Amino acid sequence: MTTAEPSRTENATNVETSVTCGFPTKPIVGLEAVPSGDTPGEDRTDQARAHEAAAEVLADRGDWRRAYHHLKAAVSLVRDERALPSGVPDQLRVEVDRLRRERAEAREQSRRDSLTATWNRRYLDERLGTLRDGSHGGAACVALADVDHFKDVNDTHGHALGDEVLRRLVDLMSEGLPEDGFCARYGGEEFALVLPGVEPAEAVRVCEEARARVDAHPWHEIAEGLRVTVSVGVACLDACDGGTPQSPGLDAADALLYVAKRAGRNAVAFRDTADGEVRLAGAAGGRRGIGAAVRRAFPSA
Repeated sequence: MTTAEPSRTENATNVETSVTCGFPTKPIVGLEAVPSGDTPGEDRTDQARAHEAAAEVLADRGDWRRAYHHLKAAVSLVRDERALPSGVPDQLRVEVDRLRRERAEAREQSRRDSLTATWNRRYLDERLGTLRDGSHGGAACVALADVDHFKDVNDTHGHALGDEVLRRLVDLMSEGLPEDGFCARYGGEEFALVLPGVEPAEAVRVCEEARARVDAHPWHEIAEGLRVTVSVGVACLDACDGGTPQSPGLDAADALLYVAKRAGRNAVAFRDTADGEVRLAGAAGGRRGIGAAVRRAFPSA
């Protein structure tokens, strides 16, 4: 079994990486460089093997970007069929594709919530930054939904059942989302619904339907006496907020979520674009006391 350990050359402006591979090599060529056509076949073989060994070390460390570039350099060394060394396996080309796939899978997994398998906060922030720059070509709304009295669910039925509740919530809230819309876990029992290309009134309708699905779900099938509801705040994204993770759109949605909580929970709160008033959607629209909740959520309004 060939082993390889990277070592650093100190006397260089840009630190280069060389590899000890158990067989003679010259310093590895630049990762973006293409070897010249007059490189002797034997030297090309050694260089390709050195790059392959370096790629294996880097892949073990999870450094897929540098590992990919080393394999790309190895392939470039054997690409000239006139000097194709028999000692370098064709599998190098397969390895490039494998590392590309693994890198894509690692990127995907880093943006998924491990418990619910929905998108996580990292993906949410990245997508919101893209939506705020206006390149999606239309309105965009975001909602924050929080599970009502979730601590009581965990305390009464246990954390394992609480985890199952969160997983089912993702499925229920993801139904009926518009094209390019998605659900992401914002943190704990709080989720974000991102609705690109959707006007405010339509966003409120989508969120109210999601709230109603959660309320009507037969939770008693999971545990006797279990009932789960969510409170939601819906707001529009500001295309001029600079793209910071804590955007005015998210801040407004969070404040409206607070209104829904203070106004009795199991409700969707939104700001009516016609007159600027904060209201509750659907059946909750007739509740009293929303004025006090609005004044606490928006003290400067």
